[in-house]
Amino acid sequence: MKHSLASRLPAPLRKLLRPLLDPYRRYRHARVIHAVRVSLGLLATILLTTGINLPHGEWASITMLVVIGGLQHHGNIGKKAKERAYGTLIGAGVGLLLLLQHAYFGLPIVTYLSISVVCGFFAYHAIGKGGYTALLSAITVFIVVGHGDNPVADGLWRTVDILIGNALALAFSFALPLYAVFSWRYKLASALRDCAAIHGRIISGQSVTDDDYTKQVSQVNGAMVQLRSLMPSVSKEVRISVTELDAIQRNLRMCISTLEILANTRPGGEVMAQLQLSLKAEHRQIRVQLIGMARALQTGISERLERKVAGVEKDDLLQEPVYSALDGYRLLTLQLAANVDEMRGRLAQSSGRWRI
Repeated sequence: MKHSLASRLPAPLRKLLRPLLDPYRRYRHARVIHAVRVSLGLLATILLTTGINLPHGEWASITMLVVIGGLQHHGNIGKKAKERAYGTLIGAGVGLLLLLQHAYFGLPIVTYLSISVVCGFFAYHAIGKGGYTALLSAITVFIVVGHGDNPVADGLWRTVDILIGNALALAFSFALPLYAVFSWRYKLASALRDCAAIHGRIISGQSVTDDDYTKQVSQVNGAMVQLRSLMPSVSKEVRISVTELDAIQRNLRMCISTLEILANTRPGGEVMAQLQLSLKAEHRQIRVQLIGMARALQTGISERLERKVAGVEKDDLLQEPVYSALDGYRLLTLQLAANVDEMRGRLAQSSGRWRI
């Protein structure tokens, strides 16, 4: 396991900073931490620009908000902050050139036409890859140039303010980072616990049509959507390929789909009691592995993922023909157990990277 910052701190300081250093607490209070970080960044820009009496210092604060105001996860910050920084720098440079040509030629119609052509060029590139950089470049042109009647000195000061805002934004974006991999781990852990609860309802004969069951299914489906949106950031943070993350996501999706089919094909009465007895080992294996994966993801203690739960060898059983609905139910249960075990193996294989 990678050595964390907390492990290198003295014990008294580690205890004092535990609420900030604990990944799960940071995950639960991510919005508060992000809001505080942005507030402190804005305060720093205000104090700096007013302290040295920079003209138009408000643009440093505006740049701070533009660069990191909407960025929460560390995996997004590097790429997005660069895109936004490039956009503001390109726009400021082009704006200064437009101001200089206006001061030299003094022809408003040429300035208006130049601004329109430049912004049209940025708009052309705003649709597609790097679109936000192009759009921000066009916006920054107007910040620096206005309608061409801004003094060159004002344009220079605004460019300086933008550079200050960019530098401080990048500095604060890496302060107490909120890693996307934490959100991915804890959301996946919650989804696996919900799957275990749904499976428990199915095999115990509880209702699979009431509000509680519907709520559980909605939660796990919503978590699956959120997990997919986190994958690009997680991949950048911990160097797990998106293909590998997608394979884990596919295991979760198959688990949810199989549970829904089991809920709709579950037999009743004595038949279900007989199935419970014959599939006791598989039911135990499914529950133990779902809960075990959830605990490993939440605590970061991945050694439990290396332990295989004793179960029935399924390779031959999965090849047997299906003669009745009961055979189908039994086969689906075996398939669910195999899928859960495959997911455990994938998480165990990649645990060295996601357990930061």
